[in-house]
Order: sequence, then structure tokens, then C-alpha cells
Amino acid sequence: MPHVRQLLLLCLFAVVAPAMAAPAAQDNAVRRATLDNGLQVIVVPDRLAPTVTTMMNYDVGSRDAPDGFPGMAHAQEHMMFRGTDDLSAAQISAIAAAMGGHFNADTQDEVTRYYFTVPAQYLDVALHLHADRMRSVADEQSAWEKERGAIEQEVARDLSSPDYVAYTRLRQQLFAGTPYAHDALGTKASFDKTTGAMLKAFHERWYTPSNATLIVTGDIDAKQTLATVRRLFGDIPSHDVPDTAPVDLSPVDAKPIRMATDAGYGLAYLAFRTPGTNQPQDYAAARVLAAILNNPRGALYSQLVPTGKSLGTQFALDGLRDAGIGYAAAAFPKGADSDALAKQMQKILADIARNGVSAEQVEAAKRGLATENAAERDSIPGLARQWSQAVAIQGLASPDAELAAIRGVDAKAVNRIARQMLAPDQSVLTILTPEGSGAPSSGGGFGGGESFAPSHAADVKLPDWAAKPLATIETPTPRVSPQQSTLANGMRLIVVPTAATHAVHVYGRIRNEPDLQTPAGKEGVDAVLSSLLDYGTDKHDRLAYEAALDDIGAQASAGTNFSLTVLPQHFDRGLELLAENELTPALPKDAFKVVQAQTAGAVAGQIASPDFAAGQALKGALYPKKDPSLRHATPQSVNSLSYGDVTDYYQKTFRPDLTTLVVVGDVDPAQVRKAVEHRFGAWQAKGDTPNVDLPPVPANKAATIHVPDSARVQDTVQLAETLDLHPSDTAYHALELGNQVLTGGFYASRLYRELRAERGLVYYIHSGLHADRTRSQLAFEYGSQPDKVAEANRLIADALADMAKAPVSATELHRARAGLIRQVPLGEAGANAIGMGLLSRIEQGVPLDEPYRAAQAYQSLDAKAVQAAFKRWIRPDALVHVIQGPAPKS
Repeated sequence: MPHVRQLLLLCLFAVVAPAMAAPAAQDNAVRRATLDNGLQVIVVPDRLAPTVTTMMNYDVGSRDAPDGFPGMAHAQEHMMFRGTDDLSAAQISAIAAAMGGHFNADTQDEVTRYYFTVPAQYLDVALHLHADRMRSVADEQSAWEKERGAIEQEVARDLSSPDYVAYTRLRQQLFAGTPYAHDALGTKASFDKTTGAMLKAFHERWYTPSNATLIVTGDIDAKQTLATVRRLFGDIPSHDVPDTAPVDLSPVDAKPIRMATDAGYGLAYLAFRTPGTNQPQDYAAARVLAAILNNPRGALYSQLVPTGKSLGTQFALDGLRDAGIGYAAAAFPKGADSDALAKQMQKILADIARNGVSAEQVEAAKRGLATENAAERDSIPGLARQWSQAVAIQGLASPDAELAAIRGVDAKAVNRIARQMLAPDQSVLTILTPEGSGAPSSGGGFGGGESFAPSHAADVKLPDWAAKPLATIETPTPRVSPQQSTLANGMRLIVVPTAATHAVHVYGRIRNEPDLQTPAGKEGVDAVLSSLLDYGTDKHDRLAYEAALDDIGAQASAGTNFSLTVLPQHFDRGLELLAENELTPALPKDAFKVVQAQTAGAVAGQIASPDFAAGQALKGALYPKKDPSLRHATPQSVNSLSYGDVTDYYQKTFRPDLTTLVVVGDVDPAQVRKAVEHRFGAWQAKGDTPNVDLPPVPANKAATIHVPDSARVQDTVQLAETLDLHPSDTAYHALELGNQVLTGGFYASRLYRELRAERGLVYYIHSGLHADRTRSQLAFEYGSQPDKVAEANRLIADALADMAKAPVSATELHRARAGLIRQVPLGEAGANAIGMGLLSRIEQGVPLDEPYRAAQAYQSLDAKAVQAAFKRWIRPDALVHVIQGPAPKS
């Protein structure tokens, strides 16, 4: 369960079933109640999808950790999944996995929250789990000793990130002597001193109904939900909690922080203290200021990026109750003068603090934040997060109160906050300079030695309240009804009408493959083109185009992947501007040289980075020597480009016959088609349709490659092998079932139990099948200490071999089938999930209702089919291992 922290990172169907509209008599009103024991409950109906999110917020976080134990709240968050007085860890995991949704938790400075997003019919089960963990937690010493290994792996992972290390140092300087001087992660030293008894005492002190807020969002009956909450939580006793530690701020230690980074680019950023969320009006003004500073029309971007002084800029806000953190950042290529860049940033911000911002900028920022607020509501989990942030963290009545505060902000308030926030002597400058690592080294495969064959995940008896509703697996039916058509120019249009949205969301993709479409020696032309698309259109220059978007509060991006988020009343204008940028970009010659130099500089750093080396090593071991995917840009190839190379690539790549546009919102499909035809209908393809599908590849051979990375104390390990399967193949679905047995459902899965729960070798292990029209692979990734890599690799290989040797158990098959089938509705739980899911299926070349077809396949496949698929397709002795970080110890 990842804790939350704000790191500044710059990184350059036609379905036959009809839409199931909610009956008019349904109660869609927000309901709230405070139980007699003090538990605050808010229920927010949302009819977008037949799913529900439950989010339990406890008013305790890292600032409440005892002295000397900075990760106590984080440790207790982990242990909430390790059992209670009435439920074992295996039962908790089995129940959560069988519900088939997403479950997790995070620890923040002031709040620890636990959440489930599951099919709506399992609301009662999710609430049972929340209630049981509020009543008690086991916190057994033996369980903590195992979990400590995993949480210390998490510490090692984060300490392997220079961005995170820099973040911890700047927090210490901004908030020295206060509870904000550390974040929620904790340290190995503190965890080594922590005991199960200490954790139990922490739970008993803070985990009480009067110190919690429960948010429930989704396709639910609000009145009935409140009745269920009263039944499950009403008799839990409550008690007072300690006072929260005060935050007494001292002058900032402005000493600069200088560090190396393993990224392909450098970062210079200034961190400032900001008003806390307990000052609603000031915090709202700070949010508006942040939006202005992050706007491409603003001075930070305009004076640094188009002039070639920075690869990109960003301003971010990390809101805490008593004081927050604001970050102004600029990325630079390897070898650039970072000190000169930092001085320019300081001057720009000082000028803004002195001269202020305009009323027009303030109003534009407010319109953008209103669109952002509406877009966040267009997701059932996002709606829960929005309510949790407003109520449990900021102490407001609702998200509407937060939006009202923003609407009340004027230029005077913003400029007052700017003078307060952007004071040069109250900031911390951090510079991360890119440095490469050693060359990758190859070796043989992992093998031999002791065998650690993973045991099957335990078959556990579930309580009746979980066993009965989870016993039967029903194949879901779609709630949304995408309407598909094709324009005369070949452009595919998919409209998803739904009354359960507040904004209109447009997602576009032009099928392309730079590795096939880029002329020899011109690698990097796609990156140069992508950056040039930011420089306006034939009708509007860069600043005028951004101003036109600001006029309607729209969020838009252009490219082979393009998008638009806009309020309904501005849909037509937003679509006009989006089409303008896609079809008639300015691609100004005077910007070409700047962008070319920026791209060449970025590429130079990228190809020297360990991340790039690891990616190339993996592809190089999986694919033939001259495979197109091994092509990459170099400074030389980028510098050899002419302006004509870029415009020619645009003309050949941007084609309507390879384009799909998805529109999700409360819209009339006929009106949407009319608008799209008006804006995109004149677009015509030129020349022959290019091949954009990479060639199939043969089965790979085993390989082990170590990529040195001096910034890391923990290894990131990737294991993969190629497959010759299409995502609609029956064997592919059988492998997906098996993969769910291996890593799906957290502790309920074989590898999570073996590698994390029982041995503490890893903090996380992800696995999955990845496929497009011509290629597929099975891949694993985990993080581990160097001396545990060999053991973890053997366990994974043995687990794959075990899948081929014997059928999975009936319990495992039921759990895997339930998990995958019940996840399907979650693909419609947000506008973004709907839109991107449809585009993904177009890219894969599968039917738009493929998730529902797959669910039917999962129902029909048995354990022998899973075993046969692993025996036929999976080759544990042919895995490619790429280890990035310190040299592993075998």
C-alpha cells in the first residue's frame, strides 16, 4: 500500500446491449449522517457504472507518529491487512480478491485512508471489512516481523529515487522542528525498533469512530446504504483521541540542495511554504496562483521553454493543513547551466511576487479549476477522493465549498498570497544533475541451487456475510452503450452518451508506429514534431491558442494521442480548437531550431540513463537484433533533421483513416457526429496507408542483464518472455486466469503470499500479459534488495513451472475467475476508463465489447485449460531477467 507524497516529476464496442439509464425515481441526493459514536458518513450516489467506492478516512497520519518512529502510521496501515480479532490476513485477502475490485490504502500527513472499488452488489461486504478493521486489529508480533521486511523494501525503493531523497531533504529544511519535517514513509531504523504491541496501542489510540469519516460513492441506494452503515458500525465504541501535534514554523533554512540523479534530464526547483488547507480562502488563492504559474501562457513557461532555456516547467501544490508546499520546477538537459536556469526562475517568481498577476489570469485559472473539478467527479473513485479531500482533509462541508472558495478569489487575494509565498528568502533551491551509470553486463539465466516451489494460496473458510454473496459469479452486462460510426474520410467516431457526467471528455488516437514510419537516420523526428505542436495553429499563435482554451476553461493536448476535457456548454468551441491544433498546426520555422536543440539535449541524457539502458536491454534480449523496436533517437539523428523532415513526417502520419475519436459525456450522439464532421470532415489522407504493425517475433532465449544504477539501493527487476498469442485467443484468456492466481488479489495470490507475506523478499510484485495486434508477452516486475533477487527469481520461475505441472485448486480458480469477471464493470467507472479502454481495444484489434467476451471465456475455462495453456505457452527457463540497480548477489 503506497503512502501518499507529492513529488514533483517532469516527464517530458459496438455493443448491442442498450444503455441502462437510471430510473427517474432513483434517489440521487447526497445523504449524510453522524452516528451516535461519532462516525461521520457521507453517501454520494453516482449512476455512471454499477460499481461503488468506499473510502474510510482516519484522522491520523505521519504528523501524529511518536517521536523517533516517523513511520508508525504507515506501519499500522500495512498491518490493517494482516488480520483482526475475527478475520485472518488470508480471509481479508480472499474476500477482497473475490470481490474483484481495487483495494488499497495510503498514509498522508494528516489522514490514513482505506478504500475498495467493487461491483455495487458487494457494498455490504466491503463495509463489513471496514467495520471489522475499525473494531480491532491483530498486530501480532510474528505478523509484523514478516511485514517489516516488505515495508523496509518499500523504504529501500524510495531511497533509490533521487527525487524522493531530495524531497525528504527539502521538507526537513522547510519544516524543521515540526511534524511536517518528515513524510509518512518511515525509516528502517524506526521499523526495527517498532513492535506489534506498539502498533496495537497506536490503533487503539487513533482508530475510533469519532476520528473517522466514511465516504461511499457509486450506484447505490443512499437511504439503504446509511441503514447498512448504522447496522455495521453503530455499536462500535468510541473514545477521545489525543490532540494533534502543533506546527510551529521557524524561518526557512534556505541552503541549496544539490544531488545527482539517474534520470535522463536534470531538475531545478524552488520549494516554498504555502497557506494550509485550514485557511480555506488563502488556500483557494494559492490554488489559483499555482494554476496561473503552471499555465503555458505564464512567465515561467514562456520565458524558459520557447527560449530553449528549459525542457519544460511545472508548478505544483502539496496542500497540508497547517502549511503546504509549492514547487516551481524546470527541467534541463545534461550538461546545461543549471545555476543560470535557477537564477532565471528566481527572477521570474520574484517579478510575479512584486508586480502581481492580472485579473484576466485569475479568471482564466478559475475557469480551468472549475473544469478540473467537474472532470474529477466523472469517476466513481475520483468522486470519493474528491469528497475525502474536501471533508476529511480540508474540513469543508463538501467539494462545492472548495469550488465556492475558488470562485470567490480575486486578483487582490492572489497577489497578496504571491508576495507571501514567493519570498526568495523563504524558499529552498534543489538541483538534481543527471549522471549516467556503468554499461549493462550480461550473464546466464538464474537457475540451480535450492528450490523454493511456492505452495498454493491457502483455502480459507469465509464468514457467511462474505461467503454467501461471493459464492455465485454472474457474467456482467455493459451499462454504457458506445455508438460507432465512420466518417467519409475514414475517421472512426465512438460516442458514449451518459447522463452521469459533468464534463465532456474527448479522447483521440492516430494509429502510428515511429519505429516503422521514421526514415532511416531520422530517429527522433516524432519527438520534435510532438513538441512543435505546442506552438499554436495557422489561426492562433501559441499564446493566442492557449488564451482561447483559457476562455472556456478547457484542457486539451495535441499529437498522435490527443484529448479534450471541457464543460458541456463549451463542447463545440473546444472541439473546434482541438481540430485546429491537430489539422492545422503552425509548426513555426523559428521554433524548429529551439525544439531541435531541446530534443537533442534531452535525448543525450536519456540514452545515458540507466532507465533507458534497462529498457533497451529488455527489448534486445526479447527481440531479434535488427528489430524495428530497437531503433532510438540519438543527438546526431535529431541534429540531422531538417524542417522539411518534420513537416513531411506530419503529413504522412496524421491521417483520418487511422484515427479514432471517442466522446464520453451527457451528449446527443447525432449532434456529436454533426460537430465532428464539421470540424474533422474536411481532413483527407494523403498517399498510401502506412504499415503501423510491428512484425511478429520468434520465441526469445533466456538472458540475464545487470544494468548498474548508482542512485539505487534496491534493485528493480523485470522478467519477461515473448508469446505468439492475440488478446482474443482462448489460450490468452486461460493465461490471464493463471496470472490472476499468481499475483492477483494481493495476499490471496501465490506469489504475493510467498514473496511478500511469508518471506518479506519484496514490497510489490506486478505481473501481466501485454499484447497488441502482432506481439504479446508475459512480464513481471518487482523491487528487492540485491541479496534477495536470486531467491525471488527462482520462486517466480518455480511458480510458473508449478502452474504447468498441476491444475490450480478449485478455490484458486473460483477466486481468479471472480476477480477478473468482477473487475469488468470497473472499466466503466470513470469517463477516462471508458474512453481509454475503447481506444486500447481499437489499438489491439479486438471487439469493443472484448472485456465482456473475456468474462464469458473465464466462466467456461476450467483448471485443466489453465494448466494446458501454461504448459503450451510459458517457458520458465527462457525468461529474460533485467536487473537495474546494485549488482545482485546470487
